[in-house]
Amino acid sequence: MQTMPAHAAHHQDNEIETLEEFDAIVSARGTLAGFRVQAVDLTDRTRELLTTDTAGAVFLGCRMREEAAAKVRAAGALVFPPVPDLPFDPYRGHVYTPGELFASLDKGYEQTPDALAYAWFQQTKADGDVYASMLRSVHDDSVSDALDELLRGTRVVGVMGGHAMARGTQAYERAARLGRALARAGFTVATGGGPGAMEAANLGAYAAPYDDAMLEDACQLLGKAPSFTPSITDWARCAFEVRERWPKGNHSVGIPTWFYGHEPPNAFASHIAKYFANATREDGLLARSNAGVVFLPGAAGTVQEVFDNATPNYYESRGEPTPMVLVDRVHWTERLPVWPLLQSLARNRSMETRIALVDHVEEAPEALVRLARTTVG
Repeated sequence: MQTMPAHAAHHQDNEIETLEEFDAIVSARGTLAGFRVQAVDLTDRTRELLTTDTAGAVFLGCRMREEAAAKVRAAGALVFPPVPDLPFDPYRGHVYTPGELFASLDKGYEQTPDALAYAWFQQTKADGDVYASMLRSVHDDSVSDALDELLRGTRVVGVMGGHAMARGTQAYERAARLGRALARAGFTVATGGGPGAMEAANLGAYAAPYDDAMLEDACQLLGKAPSFTPSITDWARCAFEVRERWPKGNHSVGIPTWFYGHEPPNAFASHIAKYFANATREDGLLARSNAGVVFLPGAAGTVQEVFDNATPNYYESRGEPTPMVLVDRVHWTERLPVWPLLQSLARNRSMETRIALVDHVEEAPEALVRLARTTVG
């Protein structure tokens, strides 16, 4: 399994995203000049702020005492203060965790930060307020920056599939086995971060360190709440029950959106990059899948993702085409005949050697590796 690098080891050298990093920089360098300090609570670092050079520094959403804020501004720093009464931090320096988004789940999903952020989005998205849209944009850009830092140096495989796939079904267990096989092959699994096939793939990646019995027991336990309807609370609680019973799961990434607020994020992605703008999320997920994408059976959304991925491969706008593996021959040739169109698009182009159609999820990891070895050109 691939180890995801430690966050602090590979973000930009001039970014400070934790109090520990702040203390280390002040101690080692004696200056904050030119640094970007992102969403760090500095209320207990007034002495350091008063005595350290902050010329050209930028403080994004950092709490600090008024005398410290006045001093750093006077010394030439830019200060973007925290925004009061928001259910999210637009300047956040890290992607989300399941525990963060589902905090207060014991009071019901409606009380979680995830649900409160969606409620805020619903209230503000239609009023045309430039302030609210700016906050959403700053948040999404911060999440993209954090996601890039997290994934640098990793081989990411995207797994796409529909949200309607129910827990407790054979299809769900097969998708989980796919996620597990990809994780065991050394890939970082990335999904759209929602329910159904997306959750199954994240669950599989989580289960990678465990044996077959664990995955079977987990799927059975999750089957008590097959869908996020009628109760997101019950659905999410089942997932956390699995996590508590088997706490040492492997990492993976979920990239969901509040645009589809009726779909909650799944709790098996260890790192969740949640966006307000669905277009940013869709493109970001596919663009970061540098080791290829596996497409499980899905409907309109998954069809769109196939061609969203095929387009840059066709034009080579992101460089060399990346592997695309479609799973379930009947689905992609008869129910929704995407494969013949994809073949026609690819014909006589470099991407022709980077697409494959397989019958079963078990064949997908080998197909990815085989396509990646194929010489383009």
